[in-house]
This record gives sequence, C-alpha cells and structure tokens, in this order.
Amino acid sequence: MKKVILIADDSPTIRKFVSVALTMQGYEVVSACDGMEAMEKLPQAQFDLVITDLNMPNLDGFELIKSIREDERYKEIPIIILSSLAGSAEIEKGLKSGANSYLVKPFDPKRVQYEVSKYLN
Repeated sequence: MKKVILIADDSPTIRKFVSVALTMQGYEVVSACDGMEAMEKLPQAQFDLVITDLNMPNLDGFELIKSIREDERYKEIPIIILSSLAGSAEIEKGLKSGANSYLVKPFDPKRVQYEVSKYLN
C-alpha cells in the first residue's frame, strides 16, 4: 500500500516540486496551502508523514506542528520542516517544537527523498 504524505506550503511551486520528487518514489502526496488547510485534511486520510513550511498564512508551521503533536491520533507522525529560515535559532525552535527533521530551501529533491525514506522505509 502506498505511503501517503501531506505537504503544507504556501508556495504552489514548492508543493509541485516536492510532490513530483516524492511521487517518483512511489508515494501519494496530498497538498495544503497553509497549516489551516493541513489540519482540515489530516482526518481525511491515513497520513504517514507531514512536510511543512514554517512561514505560512493563517496557521504557520510551528502552530501546525504543535497542533499535530497535541492530537493523540497524529502525535507519532514524522514531521519534516522545509523552510527558507536557515538560522540555527529557527532550526532549533523547529526541532524543539516536535519536528523530526529540518531541511533548508533551496533544496535538492534527492535530499527530500532521502529524509522521507528515513521515516517511511
């Protein structure tokens, strides 16, 4: 059965780029334009992993991670942050908020594939 990944990013280009890279690996990808939409989509499928940006309208990545980690149903889902925030303070805050990995944009699709495979293979 295909593993299902939820990606939350306000950039359609990033969503498409990540989606293509992961679809090529055999994953099913569901996109959300921000954290609010991601929270709406979470109950609609059995997600195996979440990839999120940090800077998004409505509900940012930090709030999304917090919401996921506080919900019994989703607290074990691996979360990868994909963000242009490259400072060590942001990376530390992201990992402390409950993310499993932190990737900085711009990124190599192979790096995303590798990070995802660490959690899903």
